[in-house]
Amino acid sequence: MIKKLVIVLVAFFAIQSYGQQGTASPYSFYGIGTLKFKGTVENRSMGGLSIYTDSIHVNLRNPAAYASPNLTVWNKENRPIKFSVGASNNSTTLNANSGEAEVSSTTFDYLALSMPLGKFGFGFGLVPYSAVGYKLEDTNEDVITNRYSGEGGVNRAFLGLGYSISDKLSVGVDMNYNFGNIQNTAIEFVYDDEGNLVQYQSRESNRSDLSGLNFNIGLTYRTMINEKLELQAGLTYSPKSDLSSINERSFSTIVINATSGQEFLVNEVDGNLEAEGLAETNLTLPSRFSFGAGIGKPRAWFVGGEYTRQNTSEFANPIVSIQNSNFENASNVSFGGFFIPDYNSFGSYWKRITYRAGFYFENTGLVINDETINEFGISFGVGLPVGNVFSNANLGVEFGKRGTTNQNLIEENFLSLKISLSLNDRWFEKRKYN
Repeated sequence: MIKKLVIVLVAFFAIQSYGQQGTASPYSFYGIGTLKFKGTVENRSMGGLSIYTDSIHVNLRNPAAYASPNLTVWNKENRPIKFSVGASNNSTTLNANSGEAEVSSTTFDYLALSMPLGKFGFGFGLVPYSAVGYKLEDTNEDVITNRYSGEGGVNRAFLGLGYSISDKLSVGVDMNYNFGNIQNTAIEFVYDDEGNLVQYQSRESNRSDLSGLNFNIGLTYRTMINEKLELQAGLTYSPKSDLSSINERSFSTIVINATSGQEFLVNEVDGNLEAEGLAETNLTLPSRFSFGAGIGKPRAWFVGGEYTRQNTSEFANPIVSIQNSNFENASNVSFGGFFIPDYNSFGSYWKRITYRAGFYFENTGLVINDETINEFGISFGVGLPVGNVFSNANLGVEFGKRGTTNQNLIEENFLSLKISLSLNDRWFEKRKYN
């Protein structure tokens, strides 16, 4: 039954706002959910641009950035311990040819720490990798025929190491442990000859517990091309990998309260996935490559662009086969930058604020009813200095569009508000006096 969910995207939907999920997108049904952006609010405020590295911000997308240069103001003796945490609130309007609905979600985005170790840099943290969250109804002439819901997602704990080959070139690698679960349910509503809902309904439930390792390799390069302008470039590559999936399926008879919608279990039977060879499966995570470059004046401004390609056509999930949908290779193009009026100004707080902006265009790789699901976004943000050791609070706003109403699909218009803290401290100092 749950394989028919593609029908939902060609019918009227009914969905209530809720904030406990990492997403509220109907497209999160496909694959392992909506892929989350592994980056900081600073990155996202520049259209997702992640090639810029410095000594006071964590870069979650390129492990080579853990080995950032030492600070000049500290006599180039060391660089600070960097801690960063971020969250966001997303409001989305879902538009279809037959109506619209409002949804929202509040999410934890990342928690990360980066430490200097001489020419090495060490980083670790936790980020969500994907999110599933949808509540949908398939109707026929205002009569509910099917109800679908899903929740869960995949989280990622990472451990990374960077090494500074020279003042200009650094390399690094992240080891990621992916873990989580995805739960999907589908209820089929049955009516008698007079159109009245019968007492008992049927429900199919599926759960997949996922786990596995993958790696991300990175390189950064920076050099002064004249007395004022600096060139920065970076690339990353993640090889294809597999997640182990432990799967369960059950079929239930339920009674639904007509007033509250609450479901009451009458009886339940476990599906025999073992006989189908689907109790334990491997889910393929596609390879990913990104490259970008930009120029700027250190501590004043920077502009750049970045291209990312993900071979999502390699994606495979044997437990779920959806009609009229498939994956093609995904791509993303980002442009953005920042501007600081006067980094060293002590007379004006506003001149020390970092102003960021950018935009991106993404082919998500998901194809439904022969329509490619694309996404476009524009973002703005500010970095507000706090404390005495280069710490800052970052605020960002992003608005954009995902999907289309062609082929009776759903278009999502979203507004995302983001906040993060980037805190720095000096833990290790060389003794100057005995």
